[in-house]
Amino acid sequence: MVFRSDATDLAVPARGNKIFLVNVASECGLTPQYTALEALHERLAPRGFSVIGFPCNQFGGQEPGTAEEIATFCSRTYGVTFPMTEKIEVNGARRHPIYQQLTQIADGSGRAGDIRWNFEKFVVSADGATITRFGPQVAPDDPAVVAAVEAGLPR
Repeated sequence: MVFRSDATDLAVPARGNKIFLVNVASECGLTPQYTALEALHERLAPRGFSVIGFPCNQFGGQEPGTAEEIATFCSRTYGVTFPMTEKIEVNGARRHPIYQQLTQIADGSGRAGDIRWNFEKFVVSADGATITRFGPQVAPDDPAVVAAVEAGLPR
């Protein structure tokens, strides 16, 4: 599924759900993270959770396809069922408005600012008030990520 990426409100794509936003790329060494992202999405979707992928070609040209090609690759290769936006920019003058907000958030080491690489992750509470940032190398099934995702979800 591909949805338009023109929403500027963090809660718009999945209003009322806790969301996990991640800039993705199909030709990156971190691309296998799709497996854990999909598992998290499938396991927690019934509890009001959604992963949303934001394809981005700003890091080494590792996301060259169209939105449809990207969605097809993700579905066929990793079984991805979570929503994917059209391709966006996460850094620079054409940075998407959602990422203008997200890059202001610091990760656990206190680092805010530009997205460093593909698969940087943000867990956003259902009301958009709490955002937790994780670096690209932190796996989606890392205990700290899972704890941030599960915090506040109904049992």
